[in-house]
Amino acid sequence: MTELTIPAAVENLGQVLAFVDEQLAGCPPDILLQIDIAVEEIYVNIAHYAYPSGAGDATIRCAVSRTSPPEATIELVDGGIPYDPLSRKDPDITLDAEERQIGGLGIFMVKDMMDHVSYRREDGKNVLTMKKTLRSKA
Repeated sequence: MTELTIPAAVENLGQVLAFVDEQLAGCPPDILLQIDIAVEEIYVNIAHYAYPSGAGDATIRCAVSRTSPPEATIELVDGGIPYDPLSRKDPDITLDAEERQIGGLGIFMVKDMMDHVSYRREDGKNVLTMKKTLRSKA
């Protein structure tokens, strides 16, 4: 996997997305957009919440399999407070926006857009792994 380690700050989002897009060059535009939205959601959450007492780093890892069809694997890693965003109950999207509890919609969208999303705590770090098949659905 190719990786980028960068201070977890919202102003670095452009660099994160540029890195992912470079690794996924040639990916269908509709799939790349979904991946970019998912990466943005997770990275911004890391930037806002992982390090409540100060600054810290985020590592973005990216790989493309040589299978047919190819599959992208993207990992976002931080050394912040332990947090499994997948443990949160999905929001009830059948309710009106004013009736819903705040939070949880971003990770819900990530799980919907990606083919696979998993979380693990490894060596004192949060590791969120996302996978997406690099083939547009006709």
